[in-house]
Amino acid sequence: MEALLDQWLWRHEYWLPPGITWRDMEMSQGVRYPLPLDLLLSLPLALGFIGLRVVFERLVAFPLSRALGVKDKIRVPVSPIPGLEGFYKQQKRQPSQSDLTSLAKQCDLPQRHIEAWFRRRRNQDRPSNTKKFCEACWRFTFYLLAFGAGLAVLIDKPWFWDQTHCWIGYPQQPLLNCHYWYYMIELGFYWSLLLCISVDVKRKDFKEQVIHHIATIFLISFSYCANYIRVGALVMLVHDSSDFLLESAKMFNYANWKKTCDTLFVIFAVVFLVSRLVVFPCKVIHTTLFLSMEVFQPFFGYYFFNFLLLVLQALHVFWAWLILRMVYKFVFLGKVERDERSDEEEESGDDGREEGGAPEGDERWWEERKGALDSKLTALADSCVLNNLTNQRSSAASRMPKAR
Repeated sequence: MEALLDQWLWRHEYWLPPGITWRDMEMSQGVRYPLPLDLLLSLPLALGFIGLRVVFERLVAFPLSRALGVKDKIRVPVSPIPGLEGFYKQQKRQPSQSDLTSLAKQCDLPQRHIEAWFRRRRNQDRPSNTKKFCEACWRFTFYLLAFGAGLAVLIDKPWFWDQTHCWIGYPQQPLLNCHYWYYMIELGFYWSLLLCISVDVKRKDFKEQVIHHIATIFLISFSYCANYIRVGALVMLVHDSSDFLLESAKMFNYANWKKTCDTLFVIFAVVFLVSRLVVFPCKVIHTTLFLSMEVFQPFFGYYFFNFLLLVLQALHVFWAWLILRMVYKFVFLGKVERDERSDEEEESGDDGREEGGAPEGDERWWEERKGALDSKLTALADSCVLNNLTNQRSSAASRMPKAR
């Protein structure tokens, strides 16, 4: 198996510039270089991050959500109807008009009741504000710590300020321990995000998020194997610089702290647009596309690495468009109404109920409706009695001068 990997996957022509082999990258005289087998450490780190996240959300994020006043919407549970439940789980959550007609005949229920059932069933599966807050709190904590650690290990390096130093001595640039752990922790975290993406909060940009995580994992892995450590560290730092601001804005949004959320969102928007649309293409992509050519001839790794960077840049443009839409709403409407990527609950009919009522057998719904109607009828009767008394007094007062 190892020989097969060496022959097809770990060939030095793929990962290293012409004239450099894996023997040239072996440790010698106490100097360490990155090797592909080092990446295996990221897998147990990913599992460790998943376990740490579970503990963090229960012991830190959940109590913090209650302290900040995060409240979950009260959702009316749907009545169990096996035919509709089977269609919902096995086929699709959003039935077409023909599907509604067929289900109405199959279950012997009005079509409006079928539509109401599916609306309430979809709302029931949507994550609560508490779950979204805990997820945002976990990501905020990691991105903030990662940005601080990355800044601490990079700020004193000459290639942090002048990107031409990224290629001095390439590819035989020694690997420092702080850069090694910075890479492994970031890679393990993104592996954990990809493994948990099926249970995390799903948003409208779910596919883009999957592409982003996969591209990031490939980018970190390949840049490590090809010893693009210096450029790769800059890429991770640029991304972490705005991510923790976004997650903090989400947290205060779920807690309904509107002013704090709006302020953090404006700061995030400025940092994101500058870092992703100015710094990333003008500094990072420019140095990998053009400055690197002054040191070595193009090879497979050069094209693959820059392709992944351009994929990330395309995602940056997509998210920048969403952010600018929210900025437009903030400027002209006076507030940030919601995350453009979020999956909002579907609105219902009068008094918070679906139009057409509830499916048969939902006695709780009918009792609530009866109580609401009784209260309205009582208020209407009281109003009528008061009106009659007022009219009688006014008519009596108008007759008194004539009697005198």
